[in-house]
Amino acid sequence: MRSLSICMAVVIALIGVSFPNPSQASEQVEQSKKASGKAVTIGTIIYDWQHVEDQMKMLSENGFTSCQMNYNEGMDEAFAKRLRKAADKYKIKITTVVGVPGHSEWNFRMGPSTIGLVPSEGREAKIATYHKMIDFCKMAGVPAMHSHFGFIPEDMSSDKYKDFINVMKPLAAYAKERGVCIYFETGQETPTTLIRAIKDIGYDNVFINCDVANLLLYGKANPTDAIRQFGPLVKDIHAKDGCYPSREDPYSLGAEKPIPEGDVDFPAIIKILKQEGYQGAITIEYELNGRSKDYLVKTRKYLQNLLDKE
Repeated sequence: MRSLSICMAVVIALIGVSFPNPSQASEQVEQSKKASGKAVTIGTIIYDWQHVEDQMKMLSENGFTSCQMNYNEGMDEAFAKRLRKAADKYKIKITTVVGVPGHSEWNFRMGPSTIGLVPSEGREAKIATYHKMIDFCKMAGVPAMHSHFGFIPEDMSSDKYKDFINVMKPLAAYAKERGVCIYFETGQETPTTLIRAIKDIGYDNVFINCDVANLLLYGKANPTDAIRQFGPLVKDIHAKDGCYPSREDPYSLGAEKPIPEGDVDFPAIIKILKQEGYQGAITIEYELNGRSKDYLVKTRKYLQNLLDKE
C-alpha cells in the first residue's frame, strides 16, 4: 500500500509539469554541441616548473587557456601553492600532472619490457612515484594525473594482463580516495584493449588522455576512428602529429611531424569532438626543435580556427 501511495504522489506531482517537445530537445542538443567548441581549452605541457610564473604568463599572453604540468620529484606542497597562485593569476586551467617514472625506452624492442607498470621490474618504485604524483594533484587542486602505463597485453587470459589489472586497481583506489582521476595516455595498445583494461580495472575515476599521434606512431589505430571508439572516456587530448612506422623499419616508432604535416586528420577529429559535445582540453605536445614557442603559438591558432568553424 505504501508503494502504491508513493506512486500516486509521483503521478500527482507530475501533473502540470511541462516537458519540452522532441524538436525543442533536439535544438537544445545542437546548441550544446555548438557551444562545446567554445568550451574547449587549448594548452601545452609545462616542463620548466622552477619558472612556472613566467611559463603561465607566456601562455596567457599568447592565448592559451590550459596546460599540463610535467612532474618533477622536487614538486612539493610549497610548489603546489606557487603553482595554484600562478594558474589563478593568469587564468590557466591545469588539467593533469603527467609523468612516466623509471627507465623507459621508446621503441618496439625494449619498450614493452621497460615502460609503465606492465613490466614487473622496478614496479614498486614506479608506484611510489605515482602515489607522489597523485598526492601532488590533491595539494595543487589538479583533477588528474596521467602516464603511459605500458604495452597492455591483448590476451586478457594471460597472466601478464591479469597481473597488470591487479596492479592498477589499488592505484586507481588510491587516487579515488584523494579525489583524483587517472588518465591512460594512448599509443601502446589498440583502442579496444585499452577500453577493456579500463572496464576490468573497474573504477569510475579512470579515463583517457588521447594522444592522437601516438596511435599512428605505434601503429595501433587510425586516430579518427579511435576518437569515435573512445567516446566520453576521453578527458584530455594531446595534439601531436606523425606517421605510421615505415615498412622498411618496423622496429622503430613512426616519425613525429609538426601539425598539420603528418597523417593525423585534425579537421575530422575536431569535428567529431564538437559533434560529441567534448568540453575538455587540447594540449599541444611537441618534442621536436626544442619545444619551439613559435610553433606552439602558430599551432594554437590553427587548432582554434578549427574549433571556431561552424
